[in-house]
Amino acid sequence: MFAATTLPLPKTKLRAPSIASSNPASNRSPQSVSLYGSSGCARGLMNERKHSRTLSGASKTKDDPAVATPGEFVRRYGGKRVIEKVLIANNGIGAVKFIRSVRRWSYEMFNNERAITFHAMVTPEDLKANAEYIHLADNFILVPGGTNNHNYANVDLILDLAKRIPVQAVWAGWGHASENPKLPDILHKANIAFLGPPASAMWALGDKIASSIVAQTASVPTLPWSGPGLKLDQCPSDVKRGRMAHIPDQLYSEGGVSDARHGMEVAEWIGYPVMIKASAGGGGKGYARSVTLRNSRLCLSLPLGFFSTHSYKEMYCLYSD
Repeated sequence: MFAATTLPLPKTKLRAPSIASSNPASNRSPQSVSLYGSSGCARGLMNERKHSRTLSGASKTKDDPAVATPGEFVRRYGGKRVIEKVLIANNGIGAVKFIRSVRRWSYEMFNNERAITFHAMVTPEDLKANAEYIHLADNFILVPGGTNNHNYANVDLILDLAKRIPVQAVWAGWGHASENPKLPDILHKANIAFLGPPASAMWALGDKIASSIVAQTASVPTLPWSGPGLKLDQCPSDVKRGRMAHIPDQLYSEGGVSDARHGMEVAEWIGYPVMIKASAGGGGKGYARSVTLRNSRLCLSLPLGFFSTHSYKEMYCLYSD
């Protein structure tokens, strides 16, 4: 069953989406397309419903599960959180694989492939492309198009939608907001599960400076970079056993480069060519290769936003290229 409910556009949007009346992904007029609408698009929907009927009509066996709902499952096995609604804050084949995997598990566990429902964020571009994950989701939420900071990487938008639907969990997949430690942090504060690592682990291993310090503490070889020899006070065995690592601000700042003069000195020490990177990443575009002193001066004089749209801490780090 596919439901349609209208929600007002979230306050965090950067611009309202527009859908051309010639959009092949929908037979409805633009006025009838709601922010939180039916995923009854044409292509693929018949196959999905046919697949659903096939599973629903399967004969029962002696191996049927003893629980019928996620709530019963959580109570029986001593869990603390029931998840029946999930927001898909991603797109493409990743969202398709996730939905299919959970549907398969849900059918095997509860004899009901739709015991867990999926609410997918969808941009006008994905809708126009008739993306497969839209057909698989139970509902979709139309969000602003354009670059991912308007939609899939906008953590405030994701939180707003998760609270207003509401859902018990958010799946961000990979890329987009999935590597931003702010997302699991704000979801946790709103009592919404993030299907991924905690913010502390994401920051320690996703941030270039922090992860290099953790690696050096664990005696893992690293490339020559702007923070050679920096280690935590914890012994290497603690890090290898997975004990939580806290990196002091002073130690963190020693691994980064905050101005062009310091950066050029570090580049000379490492030896050219070098790679200049915003420490928190740049969404796939956040590094520059420098082969000369003049290159380094030019790159390091650029604003940090050139390398990253959402740097966690405003620092550069340099690595041997």
